Amino acid sequence: MLNSEKIGNEFYQNLGKLFYAVAMADKQVRPVEVKRLRKYVRQYWLEIDDFEDEFSTDSAYQIEIVFDWLEEEEKNGEDYFKDFEAFYKEHPEKFKPEIKSLIINTAEAIASSFAGKNKSELLLIFKLKLLFKE
Repeated sequence: MLNSEKIGNEFYQNLGKLFYAVAMADKQVRPVEVKRLRKYVRQYWLEIDDFEDEFSTDSAYQIEIVFDWLEEEEKNGEDYFKDFEAFYKEHPEKFKPEIKSLIINTAEAIASSFAGKNKSELLLIFKLKLLFKE
C-alpha cells in the first residue's frame, strides 16, 4: 500500500472516530444518527477521492466501518475526538476548506438528526470549528 493510500485510509478512519464522538456526545448513539451518517457517506463522502482500501472498496466506507466498530466498544467519544484532533494536526494538508465544510456539515447533520442539537453536541461542534480555525 502506498503511503498516500495509507494516509487516505487513516483520514477516513479518523473521520469515523470524529462522527462517532459527535453521535456519542450525549452518551448514546441513536439509530437515526447512524442512518444520517450512512446517508452522508453515500451522498457526499464517496465522491471525495479515488482512494481504496486493501479490499478494493472506496476508502470513504472506512467512516462507517470505524463508526460501527466504535459503537460496539461503547466508550466515551471524547477520546476519539482527541484522536481526530491529533490526526488533523499531523496532516493539515488533507483538510482543504471544502473538506472542512463537509466535515462540519456531516457533524451537524448527525447532531441534529435526533431532537435537534443538544448542549454536548453543540460544544463538540464548536470545538471542531475552533480546531479548523487554528
